[in-house]
Amino acid sequence: MTTIHDLTARTAEGGTLPLAEFRGRPMLIVNTASKCGFTPQYGGLERLHRDYGPRGLAVLAFPCNQFGRQEPGDATEIATFCTRRYDVTFPVLGKVEVNGANADPIFRHLKAAAPGALGTEAIKWNFTKFLVDREGRVVSRHAPTTAPEKLRGEIETLLG
Repeated sequence: MTTIHDLTARTAEGGTLPLAEFRGRPMLIVNTASKCGFTPQYGGLERLHRDYGPRGLAVLAFPCNQFGRQEPGDATEIATFCTRRYDVTFPVLGKVEVNGANADPIFRHLKAAAPGALGTEAIKWNFTKFLVDREGRVVSRHAPTTAPEKLRGEIETLLG
């Protein structure tokens, strides 16, 4: 059976990042966009990274342009925006698709493991969040309207 640790992400620079590097660490995986009403959540994600990263949490952002074309930039523009506007220090990976025939395998896996409302797998908008435990099991899916700060209790539980 495939776990999230068997998959590989594409970095913003075009390289690869095996998610096996995060084995033993909880992960918060989010599809993001720079021109979305939820974009200020980058600040909340960064606070989680700074507060819980030293204890093992890995926050991973995957820019996506599938919703309202709200992530039109290239990797350099996205990285510059995230750093300058929100002082982001967690990994902002290569742009992906999260739905459809070209959906990234990571998001296919996440959606299958944690369907949304009424059992639908499709991601509805930017800033859908998935929490993954230390063993690579997807434990929860959170709507874009869920502020990152609301995940603190669940993150504390995953960190033990």
